[in-house]
Amino acid sequence: MRLGVLDVGSNTVHLLVVDAHPGARPLPAHSHKADLRLAQLLDPAGAIGPDGVDRLVAVVREAMEAAEDKGVEEVLPFATSAVREASNADAVLKRVKDETGVDLQVLSGEEEARLTFLAARRWFGWSAGKLLVLDIGGGSLEIAYGMDEEPDVATSLPLGAGRLTAAWFPADPPDPSDVKALRRHVRAQIARTVGEFTRFGAPDHIVATSKTFKQLARLTGAARSAEGLYVQRELKRKSLEDWVPQLAAMTTRERAELPGVSEGRAGQLLAGALVAEGAMDLFGVEALEICPWALREGVILRRLDHLPPS
Repeated sequence: MRLGVLDVGSNTVHLLVVDAHPGARPLPAHSHKADLRLAQLLDPAGAIGPDGVDRLVAVVREAMEAAEDKGVEEVLPFATSAVREASNADAVLKRVKDETGVDLQVLSGEEEARLTFLAARRWFGWSAGKLLVLDIGGGSLEIAYGMDEEPDVATSLPLGAGRLTAAWFPADPPDPSDVKALRRHVRAQIARTVGEFTRFGAPDHIVATSKTFKQLARLTGAARSAEGLYVQRELKRKSLEDWVPQLAAMTTRERAELPGVSEGRAGQLLAGALVAEGAMDLFGVEALEICPWALREGVILRRLDHLPPS
């Protein structure tokens, strides 16, 4: 069947269309994206403003039209931290459903971590052993660890690259004192969770998902996306540590000119790098491997698991 997954994230609204059936690898057929940056559209009270809701409704409607055009039989719609944490989330969800017919399912942070872990486990297989999975989104950082398809421990922290950029970096380039303050904040938040994971023992394989990690890996020498999904891509902590002060000294426009860095993500790359560096340091990770699959694939795989065999 042809499935669609509609991901209303903190940065983008992304429709991924795949051809899939139980027991088979989902094959991407179409991708439709819109930059919305919901995490940066919250008002001082934490609500998504009228303009943001208008844009969200319009983008969801466009995505559903694209799904219909591509012959999608079923769409799996979900929202993550930006909608989950908005003070007017219920009103936003109701309006989206009333005007588009789409009933967005709001995932908890732990659900995000668990579904992303499932995608990484299926990608790397059982031979990867105990997996530690890191995922930096626009609104949150997810961490999960385990031996099976369900992680032994999974958590979500409010350390998304978009959220942190909006809250901590009013200047461009950021003030050095703000960079230092954010670095302290990030590390304090992550340090509180490390003990939950280390009691299960050292992981056999450490992987990361998300656009932030992919761009940081490309920046430090990993293969371009054009070289395909199956090329192994690594991010080494030492290389990342060398880049962080350089990113801190650059403007958003200068970062956008770096290899592998998109214009839309350039502004939040430094905050993402500080989170990645902090997580790798505090978890004792010297190098990690980039996983092409993440949350969207996890949602699709979970749905396929509940379909009867062909």
